[in-house]
Amino acid sequence: MPDTEEIDGDVYVSPRYLAASTYTGDPALEPLLAHGFDLRHDDLGNAYVTAPDHRVRLGYLPEGDDDGLWRINAYQDSFGPPEWGVCFNDRVPTEFVRAFTTALAEAYERGPDAYLARPVAGGDEHDPFLAVVPLLKQGWEIDRPRWGVFAVQSPEGLAGLEFTTGDLDSEAELTTRDARWQMWAGNSIDRPAWYATASTDTPVALLTAVTECVADPAPLPRWREDTFSYVKGMAQLTPIFPPGPPAPTPLDVRRAAASRRPAALPAASVPRWSTASRPALPGPRR
Repeated sequence: MPDTEEIDGDVYVSPRYLAASTYTGDPALEPLLAHGFDLRHDDLGNAYVTAPDHRVRLGYLPEGDDDGLWRINAYQDSFGPPEWGVCFNDRVPTEFVRAFTTALAEAYERGPDAYLARPVAGGDEHDPFLAVVPLLKQGWEIDRPRWGVFAVQSPEGLAGLEFTTGDLDSEAELTTRDARWQMWAGNSIDRPAWYATASTDTPVALLTAVTECVADPAPLPRWREDTFSYVKGMAQLTPIFPPGPPAPTPLDVRRAAASRRPAALPAASVPRWSTASRPALPGPRR
């Protein structure tokens, strides 16, 4: 277990999907920057990360037009439309975004066959169902919330993942929540505490990296006073630092005092003075 002095927080949030963003983008940008991606900023403070061949691009957009804080796209042709797109809104736990960018950096190193690998039902490691398996292993339950949607929901009903079947508008998938995949936490998908979307052709390995991180039973550290960093009223908070010793009882105080009292010295022969008249000493003989 890590030393508490190295943990960035004073409480653990569980389940971890009821944490929220740390509002620090660096941890999720680092995996791409470590693989040679270029980082630039605009005048508003938004950050843009681009692969060396310009076929993978990430926008970290705290000053964007909507709540899509992270927008990540991959391209077959750097001058063409995206092959796939993923969006994490501004409250998604940063750890989940980092899980995605870490997997994306590794896929980029392997080449287009990895980071542009389309899902194929029944296609071994490209089967979309594999992205759901980590959640099912942690007790998430299969659900059919409405026609044309396959879903799994967390045991207490405060998080879910939906997969929409049928034909979808490719442009809407990249710009709205009407995407093939949608993950959320909170009261419902209509009123989520946070959400993330992924379009049809997002590689299964990248999706699975996120669901594995979400399914991890380990809690996430946060600061209790930063109430924006977890779903208040839903998340369970556990102190990271052990509590101090209990206040001493009156009996404890008396015992402690007794243990500090010096031992009594043994009685010594001490001359005692008396106020009684002493007998007169005999005088000299005459």
